[in-house]
Amino acid sequence: MIFDEKRIIGKSDKADLPSWGLKNIPVKIDSGAYRSSIDCSFAKVYKTAEGRKLKFTLLRKDHPLYIDQVFETLEFKTSRVKSSNGENQKRYIVKTIITLFGKSYATEFSLSTRPDMRFPILLGRKLLNKKFVIDTSKTNLSFRSKTTKKKKIDY
Repeated sequence: MIFDEKRIIGKSDKADLPSWGLKNIPVKIDSGAYRSSIDCSFAKVYKTAEGRKLKFTLLRKDHPLYIDQVFETLEFKTSRVKSSNGENQKRYIVKTIITLFGKSYATEFSLSTRPDMRFPILLGRKLLNKKFVIDTSKTNLSFRSKTTKKKKIDY
């Protein structure tokens, strides 16, 4: 891929997760993380007639974008993830769509407990690689491009 084809993304932004009904959710770009992660306040695996099912709730009740909804999926896996403090954790991995700069990307998120973090989502290299170049002096480039398009009026 040619460098010019990559989008510039800042150190933080706002993204949409349409499958989960989340819009303009704050994200931090984390080139040190392999996989993206999202704050999860509840996750549990249940046995059903269909197979093992993961039920989970995103964000915390005190987060302004919290929606009181339990999500369910049969498509999940578990993985060992080394957290920022060096601790190995077992996490559930789920797939969804994220929208940045008006374009949708299929990606994986590890469900993580992030209660004291400013950003409920970290975007890792697996999503960023070959699509984005990070400019740490910028913020909200995707969000601004979305709001600029909405304000544009053709007569």
